[in-house]
Amino acid sequence: MHFETYIKQIILQTPDVKSFRFDRPEGLNCNPGQYMIVTIKSEGTELREPFTISSSPTETDFLELTKKLTGHPFSKALDSLKVGDKVIIDAPFGEFTFKGEYDKIALLAGGIGITPLRCIIRYATDNQLKTDIILLYSNRFDDEIIFKNELEEMHRLNNNLKVVCTVTRPSEKWKGLVGRIDKEMVQKVIPDYMERVFYICGPLKMVEAMVVILKDLNIPEKQIKQEYFPGY
Repeated sequence: MHFETYIKQIILQTPDVKSFRFDRPEGLNCNPGQYMIVTIKSEGTELREPFTISSSPTETDFLELTKKLTGHPFSKALDSLKVGDKVIIDAPFGEFTFKGEYDKIALLAGGIGITPLRCIIRYATDNQLKTDIILLYSNRFDDEIIFKNELEEMHRLNNNLKVVCTVTRPSEKWKGLVGRIDKEMVQKVIPDYMERVFYICGPLKMVEAMVVILKDLNIPEKQIKQEYFPGY
C-alpha cells in the first residue's frame, strides 16, 4: 500500500532512540518482521528510507518505526517532526517474517536490530502462541536496552518467552550477562539450539558474526534467518 498518514505519538525509548507511531490505514496487512519505506520532506527535498515495522499486526490502531538518531540527514529530518506532521509510507516489504509456523525460535539482536524482533515477540504474546521463544539481546550500555520495560513485561505475560540481555560496557548496577554474544553464550542461554529456527538482526558485522557462530554449532542454513541495518 502507498498512503499518506500522520504522526500520532513520539516515544523516547533511550537517550538516542525514538519510536514514531503513525495512524494506520484500514486494509494494511503486515506480517511480523516486515519493513516499510518512509518518505518525509525536509527543506523542500523528499527523503526516503526503509524501516522495520516495530509494531505488531495485533496493534491495529498505529504503525510504528523505531530509530536510532544518528545525526544523518534523514535522522535529523525525522527527529524534527512533531505530532500531527504528515509522512508518506509504502508497506509492507520483506521476507524476514514469523507467523507462528515454528515450535521453537531463537532471536539474536544487536542494538536497534531489536525492532523486528520486538514485533515478533509482541505478536506471539498478544496471540498467546505456543511457540517457545528465547531472545538474546546485546547492547553496549545497559541504558541503551531498547524496549527494556516492555520486554520485561512480555516476559512476565508470556510463559513461553525467555529474555536475556547482555551488555559490553556495564554500569555498576548491571546484574545481567556481560560481553558480546559468542558461541559459549549461545550454548549457555539456548542449550537446545539445534531444535530452533534462528532470527538474527542488528548491524551487518554483528549479523555476520552470529551466522559464523551458528554454522560452527552445525545449525542447518535453513534454520537461520537474517536481517541487518547497513547504516547502524
